[in-house]
Amino acid sequence: MTHRAYLSLAIPLIISTITTPLLGAVDTAVVGQLSDPAYIGGVAVGTMIFNTMYWLFGFLRVSTSGFAAQAHGAQDSKQCFFYLVRPFLIALAIGLTFILFQWPIKHAALTLIDPDEKVTAFADEYFSIRIWGAPFVLANYVILGWLIGISRVKISLFLQVFMNLSNIALDLLFVNILHQDVKGVATATFISEAAAFLLGMYIVLKLSKIRFSAIFHSKLWNLGELKKMMAVNRDLFIRTICLLAVLNVFTARGASFGTEILAANAVLIQIHYIMAYFLDGFANASSILVGKAVGANDETLYKRTLSLSSQWAVISPLFMMLIYILFKNSIISVFTKNQEVIELASSYSIWITIFPLAASFGLILYGVFTGATVTAPIRNSMLISLALYIVFLLIFIPVFHNHGLWLAFIVFSLGRSLFLAMYVPMLNRTLFQK
Repeated sequence: MTHRAYLSLAIPLIISTITTPLLGAVDTAVVGQLSDPAYIGGVAVGTMIFNTMYWLFGFLRVSTSGFAAQAHGAQDSKQCFFYLVRPFLIALAIGLTFILFQWPIKHAALTLIDPDEKVTAFADEYFSIRIWGAPFVLANYVILGWLIGISRVKISLFLQVFMNLSNIALDLLFVNILHQDVKGVATATFISEAAAFLLGMYIVLKLSKIRFSAIFHSKLWNLGELKKMMAVNRDLFIRTICLLAVLNVFTARGASFGTEILAANAVLIQIHYIMAYFLDGFANASSILVGKAVGANDETLYKRTLSLSSQWAVISPLFMMLIYILFKNSIISVFTKNQEVIELASSYSIWITIFPLAASFGLILYGVFTGATVTAPIRNSMLISLALYIVFLLIFIPVFHNHGLWLAFIVFSLGRSLFLAMYVPMLNRTLFQK
C-alpha cells in the first residue's frame, strides 16, 4: 500500500463527502434569489430539521461501510450482501417511522426553533414535502456505505454527484420556470433523493450476485451478527449525540454575545465543516483499507494503513492551515458581505487556523476504528471530550467570552484526537489475535 494508492481512494471520497451538505445549500441559494426573505428562512429552518434528523442516523453509512469492507476483504460475497440487507431494512423502518410521526416531529421542531409566523408557514410547507423522502435518504446512506465498503468509490461519488446535479436542475425548473417557490425546492430535493435511490438500487442489483430473496435466509437473522451490528450502531449514535450537543451549545452560547458575533461564529463553523468533511475523506479511505485488512486477516495491510493514516493526519491539516492563512479574507467573504461580520470572523480566525491540527487524528482514526468495527473507543473518547468541553466552557467563557467558547471547542476537538489515539495500542494488540 503506497501513498498513491491511499490517495486514489481518499481523493474521490473527499469530493464525495464535501458534496454531502450541498442539497440544503442549493435549496437555500435558489430561494435566496426570490424577493421575500421569509422564503430563505423557511427553507433554512426546514433544512436544519432534516440535517439534524439525518445526521443522527449517519451511522447507517459508516457501520455498513466497515462491515462490508471486512466481508469484501474476506471474499465472502454472501456475508457482504447480508451486511447490505440488514441495515437497509433498518433504514427503511426508520424512514417509514419518520413519515408516520411526521406531525409530532414537525410540531416539536418548529416549537423549539420558534421562527416567526411567515417563516413557520414556509418551513411547514417544505417539511411536509421532503419528509416523504426519508426512507430514500436513509436507504441511500446504506447503499453509499456498502459501495464504499466494497471499494466502489467512483460509483458512490457518481451517485452523490447525480443526486446534487438533479437537485440543481429541478430546483431551477420548479422555482425559476414553474414559480413554485418553497414547494418547488422541496419537491426538487425529494425527487432527486428518490431518483438517487432508484439508481443506487439498480447499481447494487447489478453488482450483487445474490438477489433480495436472500432476506429469507436464516443467516441474515443470525443473532450474534445482529447484536454486533446494533452495538456498533449504538456507539456511533452516541457519538453523534455528543457532536450535536457540542454544536448546539456552541451556537446557543455564541448567540448570547450578540447578533454580530453569532453571525461571525456561524461563518467560521461553516469553514470548520468544510475542513472536517475534507478530513472525513481520509477517514473513509482508512476505514475501507482497515476493514479489508481485518476481513482478509492481513496484519501487514492494517499496519501500513495505520501508518499512512497517521502521516496524512499530519500532512492534510498543515495543508489546510496554509491555505486558510493565505486566503483567509477571501474564504470568509464567500460566506458574508457584511464588513462588521467579516472583521469579527477574522479576529477569531486563529481558532479555525488551528482546528485541523487539533481534530485531524480524531477524525482520521475514527475511520480506522470504524473499519475494524471496534467502536466503543469512539464512544468513550467522545463522552470524555464532551465532559472536558463543558468544563472549559464553565471556566473560560466568563473570562474570555467568545474566545473562551472557541477555546472549549478546540479542546473538545483535540480531546477527540488524544483520547481516541490512546486506544490505538489496544486495537493493535487485540485485532489480529490468533
